[in-house]
Amino acid sequence: MFKNRTARALALTSAAVALGISLTGCSAINGLLGSGDAPRDDEGNVTEEANIDVFSLSVGDCMPESDTTGEITDVDVVKCTEPHVDEVFYEFELPDGDLPSDDEITAAVEKECVPAFNEYVGSDYYEESTLDFWWITPTADTWSQLNDRLVQCIVYQPDPEDPTASVEVTASFKDSGL
Repeated sequence: MFKNRTARALALTSAAVALGISLTGCSAINGLLGSGDAPRDDEGNVTEEANIDVFSLSVGDCMPESDTTGEITDVDVVKCTEPHVDEVFYEFELPDGDLPSDDEITAAVEKECVPAFNEYVGSDYYEESTLDFWWITPTADTWSQLNDRLVQCIVYQPDPEDPTASVEVTASFKDSGL
């Protein structure tokens, strides 16, 4: 399973699953309404700050810390050279069938996201990295009504002095070796 960093990491992981579920479900409504995507260059990188539908997030997108209270239908994205906390580093689809349980999703995340983390960041998640990650998953409604199977893995740097906070950075985590 995931490395045993602190009790905060376990609590954050649980909170991230709940947050992910609420983010994805609410974003589905926004996606149907067409809130759009961020301006991007030819390589798909965000070129200026924008507020986008969660389904418009792509690998490499960076997000400043957001208020996650209440209903969330969209997220802010910025260039990775701008201050941010989170970065999408991988995405995959869950297999068709019934919506997996939380434990099944966690197992799929470990199987898919950990190797992708190692490749994206350039350090071993369990042995070397000071970074951690959370994920966004489908909700029961998006699973059944929109055929949503997408899981997005989000990397961040925990604040070693404040277990409830993340470190704001101004560079991509890609190939950082952190």
